[in-house]
Order: sequence, then C-alpha cells, then structure tokens
Amino acid sequence: MKHANFLKNAAVISLGAFAAKAIGAVYRISLTGMLGSYGTGLYQMAYPLFVLLLTFSSSGIPSALARMIARDRARGVGESAIFGALRLFALLGALGTLLMCALSPIMSAVQGEHDLLRCYLALAPSVFLVALIAALRGYFQGRGEMSPTAFSEIAEQLVKTAAGLFLSRLARSPAEAAQCALFAVTLSELCALFYLAMRFRGTRRASLLLRERSSFSVLSAALPVMAAAALLPLSRMADSVVVVRLLSRVSPRAISLYGLLSGAAASLAALPATLCCGIVAATVPAVSQSVSGGDEEEGRRRAMYALSLTLLLSVPLSAALALFARPVVSVLYPALPAGDRDTLVSLLRLLALSSAFLAGADTLSASLTGMGRARSAARSMGIAVFVKFCLQFLLIGGRLGVLGAAIAESACFPVAFFLDLMYTVRKKKVKAYDHGDRIGNERGRAHPVGAQGAQGSGRSARAHGRDRVRQEFEKRNDPV
Repeated sequence: MKHANFLKNAAVISLGAFAAKAIGAVYRISLTGMLGSYGTGLYQMAYPLFVLLLTFSSSGIPSALARMIARDRARGVGESAIFGALRLFALLGALGTLLMCALSPIMSAVQGEHDLLRCYLALAPSVFLVALIAALRGYFQGRGEMSPTAFSEIAEQLVKTAAGLFLSRLARSPAEAAQCALFAVTLSELCALFYLAMRFRGTRRASLLLRERSSFSVLSAALPVMAAAALLPLSRMADSVVVVRLLSRVSPRAISLYGLLSGAAASLAALPATLCCGIVAATVPAVSQSVSGGDEEEGRRRAMYALSLTLLLSVPLSAALALFARPVVSVLYPALPAGDRDTLVSLLRLLALSSAFLAGADTLSASLTGMGRARSAARSMGIAVFVKFCLQFLLIGGRLGVLGAAIAESACFPVAFFLDLMYTVRKKKVKAYDHGDRIGNERGRAHPVGAQGAQGSGRSARAHGRDRVRQEFEKRNDPV
C-alpha cells in the first residue's frame, strides 16, 4: 500500500469520524443542558456495562477481520472470513444483549441508582446490532474500502441526535430523559446496520471454490485483539462503581462529578484520538499486507509512518485543549453552574495532557494487530490499567477528589504508549525449522539452504496446485 493510498484511506475514515464527532458534540452539548448533571450522570453510568459487553461481542472485530481479509487478499485466497465472522458475532451479540438485560437489576443495585434499570434495558438491543456492524466494517476495511465505515458513523450520529433530542423533550424527568437518549442509541445502530447491509449486498462475494472459514478460526484470530480492546472499557465499567463510591466519601455530588469527568471532560479529551481514528483503521491492513508478504521490516516502517502522522495531528490539538480549556468549556457548556464549569475546566486540562498518548497508543495497538502481536498490546494496556487503579485509590480519597480520578486516567495512557512502542520496534523472534520440516518450508516460515532440491526449488506439487486455484480465483473475482 503506497503512502498516498494509506493517506486516502485514513482521510476518509478521519473525515467521517470528525463529521460524526462534530454532530455528536452538538448533540452532547444540547443533551447535557436538557438532562442536567444528574441525568448526564445516569447516562454515563449506563455506558460502561454496555461498552464492556460490546468489547466481548464486537470490539476488536474490525481490526481483527480487516487483518484477516487483507492477509487473505494479499495471498490470493479470497475473503471467506466474513461469513464465519457474521455467524459468530451475531451469536455473541445476541448473548450480550440477553446478558445486559439479565445484569441490569444487579448493576443498578450495585451502583445505587434504581433509575438505571430502564436505562440498561433501553440500551441492551444495541449490543446485538453493534456486533454485526463491527463485522461488516471490518470486512470493508480489509478490502481497503473506508467509505462504508465513514458514512455509517455519520448516519449513526444523525439518527441518534434527531431521535435523542426529540424523545428527551417528551420526557417528564431527568431520569426518563436519560432513558430516552439511550434508546435513541439503539435506533441509530439499527439504521447504521441497515446501511452497511445494503452496501454488503452489493459487493462481490468470495468464490464458491474456496472453503469458508469456520467460526472457530475467526474467533481464535480475533480473541487477542478483543482482549487488547477489552481492558480499557472494563476499567471504565469498574470506574462507574469504584470512582463513584470513592467520591461519595468526600462529596455528596458523586454522580454529578462522575458525569462531568466521564461525560464532558473525557469526551472533549478524546477528540485527538477521534481525529486519528482513520489512521488507526488504515494501519491494520497496511501493516498486515507487508507482514503477510514476509517483509516485517516494511510493516514496521509503515507502523512508524502511521505513528508520526498520529502525533503530528494529535499533539497540537491536545495542547490547544489544555491551553484553551476555559473558553472551550464556556462556549460549549454555558448552561452549567459556575462551580461545575470551573471543575470541568480543571478536569479537561488534566485529561488533555495525555490525550496525544491515547491517540498514539491506539495507532501502535493497531500496528501490533497488523503484525500479529495483539497479545503484546493487551499486555501493555493491562499494565496501564493497573497503574490507573492504584492511583485512583491513592488520590481520590484525599483532597483531590475527582481531580485525582482525572490524574489517574491521564497517567494510564503514557504507560500504554511507551510499552506499545517498545513492542512495535522490537523485532519478532523467528522460529528455526530443520531441513526436513516440509510444513514450515511450504508456509514460507523458513527456507534453509539445501532444502529445495527434493521439492523442486522449495515448491511442492500442492503449492503449485494452490497457485492454479488462486489464479483462477483472481480471474473470476477481481475486486477492482
């Protein structure tokens, strides 16, 4: 993949994400004014369980599936992974929806807010819908088609904004307004799925001559990526319990403060990472194509190129958020009381300090996924989350309060960034094969000197047969 093609793919996703984020920002500002700090707190407290279930049913699917399809296309063996992925993640999504419904009474009791029960039920169908959406997005990204992802994200935000504002205005209380806003999320995911399904229906399918991949093979490839993606949402679900309970010891407004932290401040601080999400999406197939072709050094160069673009975009925006936090908050959240605005300014400044590290960690994690090292990304994030939890217990209980939670969150991402960077630049150890290891030689993992004669320059009859099938496939199913 040339740099120009990489930049084009990254730009399509980034522009779509930026447009979606702009729509979402307008919606969030209007919604915060309608819900108030209590309603916003309920809205944010319902999200961690939702995001956690998405992690196990859909997070990591676009990256994992994009890597599999890009690798298969590079080797000329089709795109059969999508069929197994759709079956598998439809099942996982349905199980996630049922689990969220079952856990909603328990979670609302643990979090100490019975109003959350209906919030969870309104949001539960989205788990199933997003699982299918993630699989379809990964399919298109693996093919190098980024516009379906971009347009589906914009459609999501438009529907969520229109439905959320309309339904919330009909509500009679902040709790009911939060429930309506969460139900609008379900409606938006349904519309996005319909759009992607129509686009998928119009694409060419994998050749019938090639065997479809089993759901198990798709799951085994996706599991490390899902594990890497699971840790941060899992920690944020824990935050909705741990942070709120720690804050309740020092302030009677624990839910409102948590709403300011996780709703307004975290959303603004995530803007640099959102702006760079196109680079993240384009990195996986770009790196995977090089590594699958046997050129790991080229894959590493592409990873560093993606990281340089990420830092070029994210560092100035992070600095701007930290320097101009007060005017940004004043313009975006004029309806908040003066005390809440001051708190939000402090929270935004703290979170903005590490927002560029979050963007960089996302890009490096995608690079590791493309290299087949998703376990390393999971290890990095696991260590970073552990650091965050330790700092939360040390800082929130003292005078710092909610600012301590922001400091702990800010410390998490530099740890993940530098660990991912170390794993990315470190060369992968290659397993040595004996001269008689025919399987290893056929797979291209090793070509020891002197092992070629008996197999006709290292190529078996089976390898020549695969080449003929591949050539026939390319003639009949040229995706261009």
